Amino acid sequence: MSRIKIDLPENFSFTASIPIRITDINYGGHTGNDTILSLIHEARIQFLKSKGYTEMNIAGAGMIMADVGIEFKSELFYGDIVIASVTAANISKVSFDVYYKLEKEVNGKRVLVAAAKTGMVCYDYKNKKIAAIPEDAKKNLL
Repeated sequence: MSRIKIDLPENFSFTASIPIRITDINYGGHTGNDTILSLIHEARIQFLKSKGYTEMNIAGAGMIMADVGIEFKSELFYGDIVIASVTAANISKVSFDVYYKLEKEVNGKRVLVAAAKTGMVCYDYKNKKIAAIPEDAKKNLL
């Protein structure tokens, strides 16, 4: 079986620090795959907020996740602080990708915890259909 390979961009336009809570820990004593998905969701919300957007309003359009890929690289434990780097790329007429680099510090060095990519599609929730990305969003997301 082939594995997902995410080629992260060299530069990220946003970084957030997210603490790991006790409720993020599973029966294995570390974060589970569901927590990593929640962490990238939190990072995306903070990234959008830094641009003046929400998932329901990016310059007038909403958005919905069409797909996600995650490469798990290292464990996270209670008390770890995730350094979540985020950037948008590959903007088309109706969609764009969001890349995530999740790291933690260990002995003064950053260790890659996960690499992820989500495919986001602009969506008109009122009419329940795909929408075009507003021009302001195309410029501001990068």
